[in-house]
Amino acid sequence: MRTAHGLAVLMTEGTTTVAVKIRLKRMGKIRAPFYRVVVMDSRAKRDGRAIEEIGKYHPTEEPSLIDIDSERAQYWLSQGAQPTEAVAALLKVTGDWQKFKGEAGGEGTLKVKEAKPSKKDLYEAALANSDKEGAEHEAITAKKKADKKAADDKAAAEKAEAEAAAEAPAEETPAEAETTEA
Repeated sequence: MRTAHGLAVLMTEGTTTVAVKIRLKRMGKIRAPFYRVVVMDSRAKRDGRAIEEIGKYHPTEEPSLIDIDSERAQYWLSQGAQPTEAVAALLKVTGDWQKFKGEAGGEGTLKVKEAKPSKKDLYEAALANSDKEGAEHEAITAKKKADKKAADDKAAAEKAEAEAAAEAPAEETPAEAETTEA
C-alpha cells in the first residue's frame, strides 16, 4: 500500500486502483452553506482533502448557482468515478450526465440568472429620470407662478377700480364754495 496526495492507493500490477467519487464538499457558515463539487477517495471524510475540485454549487441563491467544469467532469466519469445522488442531479441539470451517457438533452436545463444592469446604466437612467421630473417640476412651477401672477394682477386691477370708483364720486360732488378774498 502506498500513499499519493495523502490518500491510500492500492497498487495492482503497475496500475493504481482507487475508489473515486464525485461528491459535494460543504463550505460556508451555519445556515449559509455552499458546496464545492470535488473528486475524492470514497474513504475520505466529507470535508477532507480532495483530488480535484471541478465545480461549485450555491443552493441559497435564486436561481441556484451551479458551475461545473464539463471537461473535467467528463474525464472523471470516463475514468470510473461514481457521482453521489446529489452530484448526479447537478450533472443532469448541467447536461454533463446526458453527454456522458450519450443521451438526448445534453444542453441541460440550467436556468441562467438575469444579468444585473451596470451601475453606470442605473446612474444614467436615474439622471434621465430626474431631468424629466425636473422639467415637469419646472413646468408645474412656471404654471403656478403664472396663475399666481394672473391672480395678483386681477386683484390689483380690482383694487385699482375700487379706488378709482371711490375717488370718482368725491370729485364729482361740488366743492364747497370757494372763497376768494380780494
